[in-house]
Amino acid sequence: MTRHVVVGTAGHIDHGKTSLVKALTGIDTDRLPEEKARGITIDLGFAFLEEPGGLTIEIVDVPGHERFVKNMLAGVGGIDLAMLVIAADEGVMPQTREHLAICSLLRIRGGLVALTKTDLVEPDWLELVRDDVATLVRATFLQGAPIVPVSAKTGAGLPELRQALRRLAESVPERAVDQLARLPIDRVFTVKGFGTVVTGTLAAGRLAVDDRVEVYPKGVEAKVRGLQTHGHPVAEARAGQRTAVNLQGVERAALERGDVLAHAGTLVPAVLVDGTLELLPDAPRGLKTRTRVRFHAGTSEIMARVLLLDRAELAPGETVFASFRLEAPLVALPSDRFVVRSYSPIVTIGGGTLLDVDPPRFKRKAPALVAHLTLLQTGGPEVVLEEHVRHVGAAGVRLAALSGRVPFGPERLRGLLDALVAAGRVLVVDRDWFLHPESGSRLRALVVGALAAFHRAQLCGEAEVHQHGCPVRSNDDVRRRQVAEHEALPMEEGQGRAQPAIERERPRQVRRFADPRRTPRAPDVVVVFAERPARKQLHRVPRHPLAQPFVHDFHDAGVIDAPERQDLAAKARNGALGRKTHGLQRHAPSRLRMLGSVHDPHATSAEHPTNPIRADALRRRNVVDRAAA
Repeated sequence: MTRHVVVGTAGHIDHGKTSLVKALTGIDTDRLPEEKARGITIDLGFAFLEEPGGLTIEIVDVPGHERFVKNMLAGVGGIDLAMLVIAADEGVMPQTREHLAICSLLRIRGGLVALTKTDLVEPDWLELVRDDVATLVRATFLQGAPIVPVSAKTGAGLPELRQALRRLAESVPERAVDQLARLPIDRVFTVKGFGTVVTGTLAAGRLAVDDRVEVYPKGVEAKVRGLQTHGHPVAEARAGQRTAVNLQGVERAALERGDVLAHAGTLVPAVLVDGTLELLPDAPRGLKTRTRVRFHAGTSEIMARVLLLDRAELAPGETVFASFRLEAPLVALPSDRFVVRSYSPIVTIGGGTLLDVDPPRFKRKAPALVAHLTLLQTGGPEVVLEEHVRHVGAAGVRLAALSGRVPFGPERLRGLLDALVAAGRVLVVDRDWFLHPESGSRLRALVVGALAAFHRAQLCGEAEVHQHGCPVRSNDDVRRRQVAEHEALPMEEGQGRAQPAIERERPRQVRRFADPRRTPRAPDVVVVFAERPARKQLHRVPRHPLAQPFVHDFHDAGVIDAPERQDLAAKARNGALGRKTHGLQRHAPSRLRMLGSVHDPHATSAEHPTNPIRADALRRRNVVDRAAA
């Protein structure tokens, strides 16, 4: 079985990183003419070692100059191991420390230290440098790691270095393929006869030829025309491999470094993210809230504002929850690591872990936001998933949208949802549509309250409701009162019986129902949410499928009876509800899906003479006529 482990170089400029990679692999990673002319590495370079047993060690060579640290960050975001290169004749230098800090902030699993240019120093000096390096890496992920003296010029120490790399690579756990496929793009170019090609380290999942993919956050869709790893065509690429993807249907100018290639509709671009922020102990100064910083995640660099949640300033060495308001969309998942650099001067000052890439709207300093992030940081998988479902609100969440907000793969996500549904901690609206029970309870309370208030107003009148309250009366009593009020109105010459003021306000298409004796029934129930709720969630309630069983609850409570429900459903289907009814908003039949549970699928149209709803309406009209007589 083949395994792929990605190793990234790190270290100061002119410490021999590129020469060492060439001595190990025979591949010159300096590919640009400018790099050849200046003798320094400017952009990322790539090489690989093929070891016995199917192990492939892929090497990302990064630039060491301080001006190209952002290119270095684009390369080390997907590595498994770090090879810190330090020249024996110079020792520890500024970019040595900065690159080590970046690898520590990204939580690189392990690595080693290569002391290069040993042919230029005496053995005693080499021992002094070794002690200096051991002090540098103390309390970092490289503490206790091998320190291998090597010379790219003479070849001394190369076998030992290769053996050490192999041992470390064998100890790296394999990346899970049960994750959303993500390829952060670090290079874009064209190949004559093939078209656009993008490269990167496949961070998770798998890609196959003929897959339909999308380039985030631009939303450009394409088809995978071909895949290559190390120059060899493959039918499928797996997590951890350096992969070149030939895309069909997209132009080279539409893509750039920092974009993410993934399957269509799986990821969520965000401009506001929440997470933890750790400031380096040797940061030049504290970080104040709303400070503008450079936010590095994956291969992208985005300007952002830091919003500290529980303090005005973060001191060096401290860790805090923070929100980041980004100036461009970010494509990432929870648990992804990021690095923060100051706006000016451009130095690395900290980093952290993303906790929520689609956060709910809290007040920035509200305790609820801190509690939410604490739960996401420390909670188990089921607790984290339930928290995400809770905060999507009354609209619920689809499985496809949820997969882009949680750090779980599709199979594990489905298993966790099944467990939560079985425990009653999540409700199933549809096959792939989920809602938290708290949201369901709020919906039920809102609908019950709206219907109860409507019935009190309709059966008693507003004055009686305000003064005495109102017991629920029968429909026949209500009809008799309506007919009596109508007959008591004065006659106007040439105009027939005058209309009440509330009737005169109705549109023309409803005015024909002003006389209760001319219509089988007036609408009995119209659910209205006239107030605009917070976060604009309540306006979706009338079409919510969970509202269907609520009508049965009203029937059981004696608020409305079965014939009333059937009659209202018939009028909703046939468009009999006007634009305004006693000042209430109009809801088209499609907006009254919440009453779908009273619809009889076997009943014919209300115009059909055999329709039982029509027959019931005629019977009730006769009752009203007799009462009026």
